[in-house]
Amino acid sequence: MSETATEQVLTTKDGRPLKASLAKALRREKLRALVLIAPLLIFVLLTFVAPIADMLFRSVENSIVEDTLPQTVNALQDWDPSSGEVPGEPVFAALAADLKVAVDLKTHTRLGSRLNYEKTGISSLFRKTGRRVKKMAEPPYKEQFLKADKKWGQVDTWQTLKQFSPRYTDGYFLSSLDAERTSEGLQMKPEDEQIYLLLFGRTLMLSIAITVSCLLLGYPVAFLLAQLPLRTSNLLMILVLLPFWTSLLVRTSAWKVLLQQQGVINDFLVWIGLISDANRLVMINNQTGTIIAMTHILLPFMILPLYSVMKTISPSYVRAAKSLGATDWTAFWRVYFPQSVPGIGAGAVLVFILAIGYYITPELVGGTSGIFISNRIAYHISSSLNWGLAAALGTLLLAAVMILFVVYDKIVGIDNVKLG
Repeated sequence: MSETATEQVLTTKDGRPLKASLAKALRREKLRALVLIAPLLIFVLLTFVAPIADMLFRSVENSIVEDTLPQTVNALQDWDPSSGEVPGEPVFAALAADLKVAVDLKTHTRLGSRLNYEKTGISSLFRKTGRRVKKMAEPPYKEQFLKADKKWGQVDTWQTLKQFSPRYTDGYFLSSLDAERTSEGLQMKPEDEQIYLLLFGRTLMLSIAITVSCLLLGYPVAFLLAQLPLRTSNLLMILVLLPFWTSLLVRTSAWKVLLQQQGVINDFLVWIGLISDANRLVMINNQTGTIIAMTHILLPFMILPLYSVMKTISPSYVRAAKSLGATDWTAFWRVYFPQSVPGIGAGAVLVFILAIGYYITPELVGGTSGIFISNRIAYHISSSLNWGLAAALGTLLLAAVMILFVVYDKIVGIDNVKLG
């Protein structure tokens, strides 16, 4: 009888096996959950994952050289730049055949623009040669190319062409690090051409300074809001949120008026006699202006996480510490402050990540000494159209943020970051 009971299969009311019915119900629930999150998942993939993947691809993609000059790229494989001589007639013949096709397709100018990022003057070289290549007679082509432009007789021109002939290149990343690949190997660019490492360092340092400034200004404000009655704190919170209701461009432009040498702040300091009219402070178009303006813009992002965490701290802890003989400072530092650290962590991460990617405010108030690396990224995207270099700079900036995030997790612990 026990064996019969053991072998008996449990079934549902309609006679189906209970185990199979439960599995089917579970699959149905999972499918329903997937349908519910599908719109959000697709949105994240299209607006976040896809742009990052495209940026990573553009930072190494270099197919235009091989696609435009396939025969030339193949012929250059046997040429050694260290010989000090330009390639022979077969390479020039391949270049003539490729250029004639490229001119018909109007792709030679795009190729020139791409290589011009690596060596100045190649863009005009391809445009000039493209106008003459159709008129070139039968071989030999070498003399005809040299007659069209003497740059075809320079080893550097051919070295650049061969160096960037592979479909994938590290050239953009080397440029992002102020380095270049020469016939002698990897080398740093001349000091007067090095800019990106300086901008990366400046971006990190100013972002840290802005984060610290927001913390020093935002902590007392959040502490006050958390201690006041709810009705009063809600009214004062409107002042914290007020900047969100004003255009970023308007707020930044207002700081240009306030900070300039003939602006309101300098006029006030002269009026109270703190400085003389001849020694007005220079607070615009420099790092000072960038720190002041961005601290004002990002301050709410520090106050709100701090306030949300401080509201959850029971005042009975501080009262208990005082009742045991602790001073006001000891009760705050030993009891209250440690409980507010998660809010500090959340606010610091939020402000730092926002600051490191800003470019509108530094562009308007930073001048030449207060701009960020993001300003150069925006320049290459909108002006120079060097999207590969912009993608490499963006990738390095993303990597730097991720590394700092990991370091922050090791030191502070991401589990200690809370928004309330």
